[in-house]
Amino acid sequence: MALTQRLEFRQSQSLVMTPQLMQAIKLLQLSNLDLSAFVEEELERNPLLERASDGPEAPVAGEPAAQGAEFPDSGSYGEEGGGDASDMASGSAGEAFESGQEDWLNRDLGSRTEIEQTLDTPLDNVFSEEPAEAAARVAQDAAPTAYTEWGGGASNDDDYNLEAFVAAEVTLGGHLAEQLAVAFSGPAQRMIGQYLIDLVDDAGYLPPDLGQAAERLGAPQGDVDAVLSVLQKFDPPGVCARNLSECLAIQLRELNRYDPAMQALVENLDLLAKRDIASLRKLCGVDDEDITDMIGEIRRLDPKPGLKFGSARTQTMVPDVYVRPGPDGGWHVELNSDTLPRVLVNQVYYTELSKTIRKDGDKSYFSDCLQNATWLVRALDQRARTILKVATEIVRQQDGFFTHGVAHLRPLNLKAVADAIQMHESTVSRVTANKYMATNRGSFELKYFFTASIASADGGEAHSAEAVRHHIKQLIDAEAASAILSDDTIVERLRESGIDIARRTVAKYREAMRIPSSVQRRRDKQSMLGNALSAPATSSDRSRDTAPA
Repeated sequence: MALTQRLEFRQSQSLVMTPQLMQAIKLLQLSNLDLSAFVEEELERNPLLERASDGPEAPVAGEPAAQGAEFPDSGSYGEEGGGDASDMASGSAGEAFESGQEDWLNRDLGSRTEIEQTLDTPLDNVFSEEPAEAAARVAQDAAPTAYTEWGGGASNDDDYNLEAFVAAEVTLGGHLAEQLAVAFSGPAQRMIGQYLIDLVDDAGYLPPDLGQAAERLGAPQGDVDAVLSVLQKFDPPGVCARNLSECLAIQLRELNRYDPAMQALVENLDLLAKRDIASLRKLCGVDDEDITDMIGEIRRLDPKPGLKFGSARTQTMVPDVYVRPGPDGGWHVELNSDTLPRVLVNQVYYTELSKTIRKDGDKSYFSDCLQNATWLVRALDQRARTILKVATEIVRQQDGFFTHGVAHLRPLNLKAVADAIQMHESTVSRVTANKYMATNRGSFELKYFFTASIASADGGEAHSAEAVRHHIKQLIDAEAASAILSDDTIVERLRESGIDIARRTVAKYREAMRIPSSVQRRRDKQSMLGNALSAPATSSDRSRDTAPA
């Protein structure tokens, strides 16, 4: 077969994911906090991007600020000083101040002389400033202000922040570090102690396994155990424990109540969680009255002693979409403008630069900056439009939930919303990630409205899984202590309501809602009922019982 050479032209289509397109897709799934952080980085990186301002006196993008804008009341300056604000800005402000304070300085010469006689040295020798600077400083410090007239010594600066003087919140790590400096004097022990303190979580617990501490620090295991035993005596009681039993034991030792019976109770907390009082009474070797008192002492202890101190501040959830009832009986959907970054492209600045730039590298750099800035503004606008479109369709699909409650939540999937708004399912999935909606029934994540469907027992419309969970919770909350509902009984009740569901599904939903089993619920309610019956009578009851007939 002979080999030949030839030229061919082929035409094909392919989807290329450019870096900008990939970044636009990532912007969809960012939360409002992550998006704000991303925009702040772009503002620092791109000189053609600037933050849009809503103020009525804000300068237009690219326009320089007005001269003398730092003076809040230019008319008063021109009226008192015999000129306008520009004269004050050019240097006459200092002259007006000096002339206004000249009489006061003359009156202060007498007190200045008295101070010099008391110190036995001239003030120029005490303060190292130049005479003019010293006079200006004395005049500025002694000039009466609104604060000094009230008796305070606060600064009259506009940026005066009273919150800057509030005491800093004491953290658990700082509190333990202060005690560590007093408890140990050796550097090796302090190093081990600080390493262990850094491992303490917000609740005050250490990791269960500290076997690597000695290896990482290059210290004997005995030294680590010795330091740990001292740390467990720090305030608050129970801190630096490795599990709940050890935490409770430390607090009981502090109260001098850690006897053998209490030790047996602390070592068998699983039986206490199961309300197996008979087994606990047998292990502790006490009677019913003593075991009740011991359980009461355990309940008065603090299982998380570290939470008394300040920890990392929790960021409050900010909704991305607001849903309000409309005047026509419908629902009004709008975006939260506070979560939308507002940036503009400074075209004026780019035009001025393009006239002066001569190097090819600089031209290429600013061209890329202009392209990236324009893309970011369009991507943010498209993101906002997409979120609003998806949220509007969710509200339309789940109208029964907003009107009547969670019992009327309909089954909904991503495909139904994507087909309605003519988008891909992956786009809807990214939009609903990390986004929240504020409604008249509370704030919910957008993914909350997408639930699986459960078939109806009578062949009617399917039920939402979230609505079924709500129904199960209502049945369990309404049950009596003498008639605890088992999972099979709940299945029968649901089928009577027209919900076809399996027993394992009921058990899965119950465990997801952290509801114990029927056996555990029966023990809990019987224990609560027994405590209520055995509670001591009040003074009115005792007086009524002892009153003569």
